[in-house]
Amino acid sequence: MNAVLEALKKIGIIPVVVLDDAKDAEPLAKALCEGGLPCAEVTFRTAAAEECIRIMAEKCPDMLVGAGTVLSVEQVKRAVNAGAKFIVSPGFNPDVVGYCVENNIPITPGIQTPTEIEMALKFNLEVVKFFPAEPAGGLKMIKAVAAPYTTLQFIPTGGISASNVRDYLAYNRIFACGGSWMVKKDLVADGKYDEITALVREAADIVKEMRG
Repeated sequence: MNAVLEALKKIGIIPVVVLDDAKDAEPLAKALCEGGLPCAEVTFRTAAAEECIRIMAEKCPDMLVGAGTVLSVEQVKRAVNAGAKFIVSPGFNPDVVGYCVENNIPITPGIQTPTEIEMALKFNLEVVKFFPAEPAGGLKMIKAVAAPYTTLQFIPTGGISASNVRDYLAYNRIFACGGSWMVKKDLVADGKYDEITALVREAADIVKEMRG
């Protein structure tokens, strides 16, 4: 498996970050690293996303910075050029997945159904995002769709929190979990990086507790 994906699995919880202002990128990256989760899925939902990825990748070179909510090949190119090491999409876009696979860019596209899983398998993917996890049936749904597809692992994202992440991590088909509870937008906006670091540390401790 790709080394970047292996590193994400070891980290266990991937902070999903929405940044409106590039000035927040460096202090947030440092808070994530200090807290013990040296990675981020920076969503491409904001105008600042590309610059935030660039800043994080430059200021914290040992950090795994990826791009989320990627909807087009053009966005993949921009994200990778900015320093993104992996790509995450909310759904399964064959153009995006195909481009990433052809260019050896790690991608975890969003899926929910057996049909989408079989599309992922056609591209020889080993890991997919399950999104939105809780609204789509949570761990019960993941176990149901995972059963026929024994080689695939899942990154549930959407509704994951400190209160339910242990249940997900306990299932051996869960590769990692994506979550934003430790990097809430209001904490970032208010510059409460000490609080963010503490929440990140709690999340990292949960991974250690569940996976050793």
